Amino acid sequence: MNKKLNTVKSGKIEKGAIHPRNKHIGQYNFPALIVACPELAPYVINNPRGDLSINFSDAQSVLLLNKALLAHFYNISFWQIPPGYLCPPIPGRVDYIHYIADLLSESLNGNILRGSQIKGLDIGCGANCIYPILGSRSYDWSFVGSDIDAIAVKTASLLVSANKNISKKIIIRQQKNAEHILSGIVKQGDRFAFTMCNPPFHASMEEASVGSLLKQKNLSKNSKMNNIVNNNASTPTLNFAGQAHELSCAGGEIAFVKQMVIESLLVKDNVCWFTCLLSKSENVSPLKKLLEKQNVQQVKIIEMSQGHKISRFIAWTYLDVEQQKSFFA
Repeated sequence: MNKKLNTVKSGKIEKGAIHPRNKHIGQYNFPALIVACPELAPYVINNPRGDLSINFSDAQSVLLLNKALLAHFYNISFWQIPPGYLCPPIPGRVDYIHYIADLLSESLNGNILRGSQIKGLDIGCGANCIYPILGSRSYDWSFVGSDIDAIAVKTASLLVSANKNISKKIIIRQQKNAEHILSGIVKQGDRFAFTMCNPPFHASMEEASVGSLLKQKNLSKNSKMNNIVNNNASTPTLNFAGQAHELSCAGGEIAFVKQMVIESLLVKDNVCWFTCLLSKSENVSPLKKLLEKQNVQQVKIIEMSQGHKISRFIAWTYLDVEQQKSFFA
């Protein structure tokens, strides 16, 4: 017997602002974060304005800030990643989760879906496993996380098993075929309310290195100018590390997402909404044209904003409105 969906009405989102359900609006409360993660204390500094902050160009500072945020807001007692693997910014990552919740709510008259019967698939969960963790703790969803990297799979599995409040809600699967994205991961009988993905943006590691250097330069400049932590004004994107498969792929972002679109047709009955982040707005048009050829029912481009930074994800479904409702019945 199916469980009854636990739902609440979704709130109205103000355009250009961080999502209203995001817990990280405003300045970080460093005293509270230090209580949650005492290791953070030596890395907290006073900026010229007298506000507490950290050095956002220092990888260890960012890692410990993440540990503190996960402990304080999401009750994650253990979180660690191997050196050199991607360390994501929590506020921006959880925004994607909240906007997916809003996307799903449109299938059920504006009700936000909560509960482990809502199952998501994170393509490329990484060693950090951040999306399944945040989705599980924010909405009590269950997840499958997939990755092609054996160390990432092993680390993500360890993170899940080490935290009892998510250990039964997240499963990690390894993609064994480098040519595939969804194929081999979505199994017969799987029913995912959504997929999500933060794809490799760059076409080569050389391109990724140039982007990282520019980002580091901008962060250092901003740190010297004001060194203030304000999520409404500016939430830094902190890609200080990352393995080759996390940062780049042949053909870059557009090639990766096109492959995902093609493979989505093969598993269209297993998924209600497919979604994927897009770093480049110029990739929207060619992807829409490809999706039209796939005969999808709906395509949506959903913009997310944190201060001056605009990001977006593309969402598509092969199900009409009535089929979407039936999917969650």
